[in-house]
Amino acid sequence: MKNQLQKCTATKAGAWSALLFAALLVFGNPAWAAQVAGRVERLSGPLMAKKADGSVKVLALKSEIESGDTLVSEKNTYAQIRFIDNSEITLRPGTTFKVEDFAYEEGKPEADQASFALVKGGLRSITGLMGKRNKEKFSLKTPNATIGIRGTTFIAQYVPPEALAGRVAPPMAPGLHVSVSDGAIVVSNSGGSLGFSAGQFGYVPSMNQPPVIVPVNPGLQFTPPPSFGNGAGAGPEGGAGGPPGPSNAVDCVVR
Repeated sequence: MKNQLQKCTATKAGAWSALLFAALLVFGNPAWAAQVAGRVERLSGPLMAKKADGSVKVLALKSEIESGDTLVSEKNTYAQIRFIDNSEITLRPGTTFKVEDFAYEEGKPEADQASFALVKGGLRSITGLMGKRNKEKFSLKTPNATIGIRGTTFIAQYVPPEALAGRVAPPMAPGLHVSVSDGAIVVSNSGGSLGFSAGQFGYVPSMNQPPVIVPVNPGLQFTPPPSFGNGAGAGPEGGAGGPPGPSNAVDCVVR
């Protein structure tokens, strides 16, 4: 009788342990709920991530980027993010960029999603596997327009209106500026939509004015360190380079 009671107690304890572990998996670590979208592949200076829960992290090489993160590059920082579908986005200095919603699984193309937002600053985007099989699932929102892709490499830079208030005139007019190195993009807002192909430059003055083609480079410059490389199909904005070496740096949480 005593042995049966011990077995029953042990069985109940095991069941409770299993339930507790399952609960911890679901509720115990909220960070697990976020989709890992990619990682920091190359970095030339400080890069911060504002997490969905309000915390702030100082990122290092190989740091994971999650869906919902807002990345902020400092004034001398170029940062290259490689996403899990092998796409790349390289941030220029002084950029705020949000990974609004990113999902990719090799065997589930119907679940693809790549929604980004360029709040300020500039970036270079290189299409990955998702952009090749589900181009319509990619969108880059900016204050003046939304950019869609057709399998491509492009540069986008947003100059805010307040740039004119500075003592030194900005090198480019306020608004959204784009340049296509490979493939094509479509830029859309309430004023209309316009496609841009390789070799073309574009400009969107405001959210209510339609995009226009600019005959020459309006002053777009994108010069990351040579070690960042150009990426497949990129234009003359950078040089070739190999992968970064190993890093012992770790993430720092700012509370």
